[in-house]
Amino acid sequence: MRVLVLSKRQYTGRDLLDDRFGRVFEMPAVLAHRGHSVHGIALSYRHRREGEYRWDDIGRLTWTSVNLGLCGRGLYRYLSELRRTVQQFKPDVVWATSDAYQAIVGSWISRKSRIPLVVDFYDNYESFLASRVPGAIAGLRAASRRAAALTVVSATLAEWMVPAYRLSRSPVVIGNAVDPRVFFPRDRLAARRQLGLPEQARVVGVAGALTKARGIADVFEAFVQLAAADPELWFAMAGPRDNTTERFPHSRIRDLGILTPSDVPVLLSALDVAVVSNIDSAFGRYCFPQKLFEAIACGTPLVAARVGEVARILSGQAQAFYEPGDVGSLVQAIRGMLTSPSSVSLSVPTWQERGEQLEAVLLKHLQQGKV
Repeated sequence: MRVLVLSKRQYTGRDLLDDRFGRVFEMPAVLAHRGHSVHGIALSYRHRREGEYRWDDIGRLTWTSVNLGLCGRGLYRYLSELRRTVQQFKPDVVWATSDAYQAIVGSWISRKSRIPLVVDFYDNYESFLASRVPGAIAGLRAASRRAAALTVVSATLAEWMVPAYRLSRSPVVIGNAVDPRVFFPRDRLAARRQLGLPEQARVVGVAGALTKARGIADVFEAFVQLAAADPELWFAMAGPRDNTTERFPHSRIRDLGILTPSDVPVLLSALDVAVVSNIDSAFGRYCFPQKLFEAIACGTPLVAARVGEVARILSGQAQAFYEPGDVGSLVQAIRGMLTSPSSVSLSVPTWQERGEQLEAVLLKHLQQGKV
C-alpha cells in the first residue's frame, strides 16, 4: 500500500519533522515499518528547511516540507509539490490530518485523482484559530462527508461529529499513544536532582500547555491557597504558555521553560501530584488527554479536570477528579492526593497499536475503492 499523508508541520507546540513528534509522525512510521510506502507532505507555517526528510531507521518513510511563506507565497509551490507527488508516487490512499485546510486539500486531490481519502481529526479542528477564516469550517465538514472514512482521536469527538457533520457512518476512534521507551517511572529523587527541584519538598506540577484555554489559572490559584498553609509545598511547571503565568508570581514556583520530549517524563516522575487541567470548552470536551496517559505511564499520582474524554477514561476513580472551573474542588483534590497518593492503574496504548489500527482502516477503504 502506498500512503500519501498531508499535514501541517507545527502542531501542539512541536515540530513534526525536527522532533519526529506525535501522532502524525508515529502512525505513518508504523505503516512504513510494516512494509507500506509512505510519503508525507508537510506545510510549514514557519520558515524551516525545505525539501525531503528521510531517516535511516525508517526506510519506507519520506516527508517533504514546503514553507507557506509570507502572504501564502509558498502555496503555489505546495500545490505543485502535491501534484508532482501524486503523479510520481501514485498513492493508493490519502490520509489528511492536522487542520481544516489539509482536509480540504485532501478532498480536492482525492476527487481530482480518484484516490480514496481518510480524514484524521487529532482535535476538534473547529476550535482552532485558523478555522475562523470564512468558509474553513464549511469546507472541513464537506470534505469529511465526502471522505471514505474518518479517524478521530476521542470517542467524545466522534459522538459529537455524527450529528454535527451529518455523517452517514460513525468515525473510527484511534486515540493517541505513549512511547514506553520514553515514558516510564523514574526514581523521584534522581529526577528532582536532574531538574534542580527541592528533593524533600512536596511538589505539585503541570507538564503541558500553561494557558487560559487549558484552565491553568485555576491551577495557580489552587497552589497559592495550598502553599499558604503548607510551607513545604512547591509547584513545578513546563510547557508553552500565554501571559496567564505572569499573574501568579510565587517564590516556590519553579518554571522549567519548555522541556525536550525526553525530559517531560523526568518532570512527571519528580512530582508528588501531576495536574491535568482543562476547561469545559469546544477544545476541552473533545481533545485527547495526552498528558493524562503520560502521567499514568510514569506512575505519577494525578488529578484531572472532569471533562470530555477524561471523564470517560477515569470513570469510577472519583479521587482523581476535580470540577473544571472550580478552584475549591481542585484544592480538595490535590490535598486528598497528597494525603493519600494513588496512581491510576490503566493500560497505556502504544504507537505500534495505534499504527496497526490505522493500517486496518486504510486497507479496508482501499479495498472498497470508495473515493
